Amino acid sequence: MKVVLAAVNSKFIHTNLALRYLKEYTRDLNYDCKVMEFSINDRLERIVEEIISEKPALVAFSCYIWNMYFVEQLTALIRLIDSNIKILYGGPEVSYDSIETMENSSADYIIEGEGEETYREFIKNIIEDHNLSGVRGLYYRDYNLIKYGGRRELMDLNKLAFPYTDVDDLENKIVYYESSRGCPFNCKYCLSSTVHGVRFLDIDRVKNDLKFFIDKKVRLVKFVDRTFNCNSKFAIEVWKYLIGFDTETAFHFEISADILKDEQLELLKSAPKGRFQFEIGVQTTNNQVLRNINRYVAFEQIKKQVVKLKDFGNIKQHLDLIAGLPGENLESFKKSFNDLYSIEPNEIQLGFLKVLKGTDMKAEAEEWGIIHSPYTPYEVLKTNDISYEELILLKRVEEMVDKYYNSNKFSNILKYFVNKFNTPFDFYLSLGMFFHDKGYFKRNITSVDYYKVFIEFLEETMEENSDTIREIIKFDYLSFNRKKWLPDFLTREFDKTMERNLKDSAKKNDIYIEFSNFHLEKFNIDVLGFMKHMTIKEEIHYLIFDEDDYNNILDITNDLKKLNLFE
Repeated sequence: MKVVLAAVNSKFIHTNLALRYLKEYTRDLNYDCKVMEFSINDRLERIVEEIISEKPALVAFSCYIWNMYFVEQLTALIRLIDSNIKILYGGPEVSYDSIETMENSSADYIIEGEGEETYREFIKNIIEDHNLSGVRGLYYRDYNLIKYGGRRELMDLNKLAFPYTDVDDLENKIVYYESSRGCPFNCKYCLSSTVHGVRFLDIDRVKNDLKFFIDKKVRLVKFVDRTFNCNSKFAIEVWKYLIGFDTETAFHFEISADILKDEQLELLKSAPKGRFQFEIGVQTTNNQVLRNINRYVAFEQIKKQVVKLKDFGNIKQHLDLIAGLPGENLESFKKSFNDLYSIEPNEIQLGFLKVLKGTDMKAEAEEWGIIHSPYTPYEVLKTNDISYEELILLKRVEEMVDKYYNSNKFSNILKYFVNKFNTPFDFYLSLGMFFHDKGYFKRNITSVDYYKVFIEFLEETMEENSDTIREIIKFDYLSFNRKKWLPDFLTREFDKTMERNLKDSAKKNDIYIEFSNFHLEKFNIDVLGFMKHMTIKEEIHYLIFDEDDYNNILDITNDLKKLNLFE
């Protein structure tokens, strides 16, 4: 029997952990199993062609809120081509209304919840031609009836087979890994709240697994553990183990900052820069809203620990907010945004409430006046506290934050503008409205245009002279883009001959002997001074940009003055 385990990932660089578990957990069974990974950006027809070419007896899909509609389309096409192919669904999107999904789809089987043992027993019974009635966790069709094998107990995680093999092509991929399942918290909007307790893999097993990724030179390993540091001893041992390696592999963890202990912080201080990335859910800084969703941690507790981590300077931090939570209006969300922005984390994710099947939030939606899309991803449309129109405004803020703030390529430009508004939120909303009014959301604009927008924004919306911002834009542009060319809205104030003479004179006097590949640029303001003190000083400065290290920028103005190369 040939089975295709089909993953439709959200991006090409992602990998599907769930289907790899199923394959490895049944490796000893007498059947042909193949994992095939696609993305929602692939053409339906190409995916169907590749699946059909395998001539499978069964196709199993891993179903999530972001791929369910796509999976249903694939299923329909496969059925039209070959009605003998059986279809199996599994995953969070089909685990909480499985009967309804069976009634409204052409799936033959659905696996509920944790799938490894159910899938193994299911495959074994099919191979041996046994009845499926005793398979716990399985919904299946028996002629015109939908039958259910009953709820399955949670498994011992240490029985899981390691899901990756030596033949897997993991280069340039984000590799997902879990060392625990479950969450100690009960946030009403989260599926993890539907299963109580946390189970951990054996620590020696985890270390062996992680060494595999390091040996394979995987670029990024993303832990899917819901709250990685909920067991302090376990977290410390894993972090200490990873800190000890000489590797370029980075590791991403979702943590609760408020429960970081002094011992953990002291260890994290010693981590090589870039080794760890932390995702921290703040969601809101309104304490009443936090209570509404069963979160009992004050923002000040989170902020205190996040600031400590930031001061270490070695760990990238990604902080989340959720718009549309019960009890939070626009003014409250604006405050949450500004509170979070004051920390200046590496990334800010402005998300929108998803009312997921099986969660307490779904059960309480009517109480809070939460209206959400009936289609995946079930995103909030309005509540008693925030209107649809206000959420649309937040969508524009989200796009500006994601494009500009999270890229880290416009940091000085953003500082210049944020200082001109009452709050950071006011700036991002104003910029988002400008994008909307100019029609930029409706069409693709070039990477260069994303810089030019700021000149238009200043001149048209704020009616100010753009000379200063052009110099700051030039600095940020040259820090991250090719140096030999400047777009026409930025000014290069000396010709190539002058540049060559300055370089030759400076090189003869060993001004930048440590630079092997560099670019020299003239500025009419003290840009580096602006970065430090947030004040604008109009005076000529010459800066060297290291082409090999964008963080290495040197002001050689005083050195050139000593050589009488300019007044």
